Amino acid sequence: MMKKKELTIEQKIKYVQDTLFVISGKWKLPILIAINQGSNRFRDIQRSVTPITTRVLSKELKDLEMNKLVKRTVYGTSPVMVEYTGLPYCKSLKPLVDEMILWGENHRKKIGEE
Repeated sequence: MMKKKELTIEQKIKYVQDTLFVISGKWKLPILIAINQGSNRFRDIQRSVTPITTRVLSKELKDLEMNKLVKRTVYGTSPVMVEYTGLPYCKSLKPLVDEMILWGENHRKKIGEE
């Protein structure tokens, strides 16, 4: 069996920076969590991820769509309905998000907030 090549520090930093670029800011991961928990319409996402503004939510959703994490579907109803769904690639973030949730829970206990 071939041993996996060890990454250089430069490669590790580059890959972490790539990850942070895609999920950066305080809104992207909460938006993805809301979508994956069933909030698929714009207003439902906005209610789940308070106090995000309409403008910021719209921008973040466009970024997530550009990075192939969510799909935007427009229905020709009256009024027009728009839904967002997580793409299969989005599920690759689940282990990272689960670890972040666990770390955040433990951190709050450590600093005495829970």
